[in-house]
Amino acid sequence: MKKLLLLSIFSIFGFTVAHSQSAWKIGVNAGIPVGDVEDIATFQLGLDVAYLYPVSDLFSVGALAGYSHYFGDDIKTGLGTVSVDDFSFLPIAASARFGFEDSLFAGLDLGYAIGLDDGNDGGFYYRPKVGYDIGPLAIIASFAGIAVDGGDVSSVNLGVEFGF
Repeated sequence: MKKLLLLSIFSIFGFTVAHSQSAWKIGVNAGIPVGDVEDIATFQLGLDVAYLYPVSDLFSVGALAGYSHYFGDDIKTGLGTVSVDDFSFLPIAASARFGFEDSLFAGLDLGYAIGLDDGNDGGFYYRPKVGYDIGPLAIIASFAGIAVDGGDVSSVNLGVEFGF
C-alpha cells in the first residue's frame, strides 16, 4: 500500500512538473503539538516544498514533500524523569488549493508521512490549511496530522511560504 501511494504521488508530481504555468512554493512552519503527542513533545518545526499547477484562476493542484521534526519532552514519573527522543517525518502528499478573490485561500494536503526514526513507521498524512497571499509571500495557518498505529501525531501550525 505504501509503495502504491508513493508511486501515485510521484506520478502526480511528474505530471505537474511537465507543465510550465505552475508555481513552486517553499514554506517553513512552527507548531504546538496537540492530541496524543502533546504530553511527549514540546514543539514542532517543519519545511515544505510544493509544486502547484493552476487548473483555473482560483484552483491549483500539485505535489508536496516536506520534513517535520517534533522535539521530545522530559516526562516526570513516579520513578524519575524520562526523556523522550525527538522524532521526525517526511510527508509526501498531493496538494490542492482554492483561492478566493481577496487573496485568501484554503488548501488540503493528503498523503503519507514516512517515519524517519527507529520504531517510527509513519502513517496517513493530512493537513488542512488557510492562508493569505501577500505577493510572493503567504502567511499560512494549518493543522497537520499523521495517523499512526495506536494514535496520531498532530500539531497546530503557523508559517510562511515563498512562491516563485
